[in-house]
Amino acid sequence: MSKKDSVRISIVGSGYVGLVSGVCFAEIGHRVICVDNNREKIKKLKKGICPIYEPDLDRLLKKNIKEKRLSFSGSVRDVVEKSDAIFIAVNTPPRADGSCDLQYVEAVAREIALSMRSYKVIVEKSTVPAETGKKIKQTMKLYNKNNAPFDVVSNPEFLREGHAIGDFMKPDRIVFGVESEKAEKIMRKIYKPIKAPVIVTNIETSELIKHASNSFLATKISFINAVSNVAERVGADIKDISKAMGLDKRIGSHFLDAGVGFGGSCFPKDVLAFIHMAQNLGYDMNILKEVYRINREQRKIVVEKLKEIIWNIEGKKIAVWGLAFKPDTDDLRNAPSIDIIRELLDSKASVCVYDPVAMDNFRKIFPNRKNLKFARSPYDAAKGADAAVLLTEWSEFGRIDFKKVKKIMNVAAIIDGRNFYDKNKLIKAGFIYRGIGR
Repeated sequence: MSKKDSVRISIVGSGYVGLVSGVCFAEIGHRVICVDNNREKIKKLKKGICPIYEPDLDRLLKKNIKEKRLSFSGSVRDVVEKSDAIFIAVNTPPRADGSCDLQYVEAVAREIALSMRSYKVIVEKSTVPAETGKKIKQTMKLYNKNNAPFDVVSNPEFLREGHAIGDFMKPDRIVFGVESEKAEKIMRKIYKPIKAPVIVTNIETSELIKHASNSFLATKISFINAVSNVAERVGADIKDISKAMGLDKRIGSHFLDAGVGFGGSCFPKDVLAFIHMAQNLGYDMNILKEVYRINREQRKIVVEKLKEIIWNIEGKKIAVWGLAFKPDTDDLRNAPSIDIIRELLDSKASVCVYDPVAMDNFRKIFPNRKNLKFARSPYDAAKGADAAVLLTEWSEFGRIDFKKVKKIMNVAAIIDGRNFYDKNKLIKAGFIYRGIGR
């Protein structure tokens, strides 16, 4: 990209979305400054140390620092006048009532307004409820002491953890909501190197697209999990049901895998936020309330299946393979493993866990639990176990030697929380197998 086509971008918030977006914007040729108020994180980033696990992110981070397209700062004020577009990618955690806490978004908008002296495009990248753009605009006007011109834009992200680089570089679509031709022109310039359909809307539509998309995907997951519970009761196999349903082009195969439910930072939070947002607007989203309830209930199935096999859990050793909410990430936010393992520990089971990358983060959630051990490998976890539970379908677990596992387990029992394994092969190998909806 030539210097003429390059845009000066700042991204406030160097968490998952902010850092991935910043690195990718730099990779396609823009000059990017990632900002965060966590001094320790900024210090590490300046040294090229990536604070999160995401395939290929570490390499691209180092590459773009070296090529001087990517830098870091701990101050919003210092980067405002060095930027043409400022992306807000701070955390929007859920409150107790399910609504989004937008205090960090407001704080950043206020800081930008106090610091700017020339035209800026302010882009909300964080997942926020509809009408947040209006609030950002209102805040900017209140604190815009220099009366500098600006535009607010909504540009939702659609990044899947574990696939974020590919999702950014080759997206299904690019969405931005704008209020002026000038802002649209700048956004098109920013995304010009990426070949994908561009959807340009007003701000409110753009904001709603993200919540509608994630809530629909969550609904597909909860629906197939509900069907799996019926399938199990009548002796049907949910894997075959899902395959047949997915071949219908009107339905599609994605997100039709039954299991222990969805987790992560997006689906649970976005479903609750959509429910709350609709409620405030006078509409009751009962369908999403049921989606959320089914997802919570699905986690209890694992412990129920364990009790069916080994009867009393107290004093039994349970091996758990996988802790992250999905493979190829160390993210434990809303991970099913947390609720399942908490119940096992509270039931006085001895739990031994293994995950390729998420164990350090898991230790912080369950510090000093005497009946929780951390294994060096799947085999180490399974040694002497009365049952093994698969909660995350890492590729490493697909290469397990089950002949070896059978010899070292106390009871050869597998609870397959992701329907990851070939049921018939494991039964033939002498295992007691329990999947979801099978």
